Amino acid sequence: MSTPVIGVLALQGDVREHLIALAAADAVARPVRRPEELAEVDGLVLPGGESTTISKLAVLFGLMEPLRARVRAGMPVYGTCAGLILLAEKILDPRSGQETIGGIDMIVRRNAFGRQNESFEAAVGVQGVPGDPVEGVFIRAPWVESVGADVQVLAEHDGHIVAVRQGNALATSFHPELTGDHRVHALFVDMVRANRTPESL
Repeated sequence: MSTPVIGVLALQGDVREHLIALAAADAVARPVRRPEELAEVDGLVLPGGESTTISKLAVLFGLMEPLRARVRAGMPVYGTCAGLILLAEKILDPRSGQETIGGIDMIVRRNAFGRQNESFEAAVGVQGVPGDPVEGVFIRAPWVESVGADVQVLAEHDGHIVAVRQGNALATSFHPELTGDHRVHALFVDMVRANRTPESL
């Protein structure tokens, strides 16, 4: 089986760390800044950063509608922190001009775990990730307030939902790309492999 090509939306945020984690999880990792680059990948990571800035830049770069179309068509996508917010159908406290890509039937709360100086790390057991709990890095992290019937809750912390999956869309409130533990990225790479048609292999 050929190696899947997975993009990282490279408009703002911790792009480099995701590229390294994906490569460590046996994917070909590429930055994506233009619609034609998006068209060439089998899956996409939406990194942490500032969700309002990323959404505005996606519109500016002509990427928002192609992103929505690919996600609706079933392209595997994984969002961390700000990326989780971008995958939500609704934000409880959106900033002016903030848009989402959608893809997961969930309502999210921005900066729910506190400001930058309240960032923390915690062990999080993630369904589908074998072995010990994942070390979750929470930086101005959102949480998932509620989910629809088709959304699978993969992890909770302190009574709040912090990892979800709906079909080919995966999202975490925390940053596994910052820890050197690539098991969540490996889960996503497996999702991308499973989604590829025989014709593309």
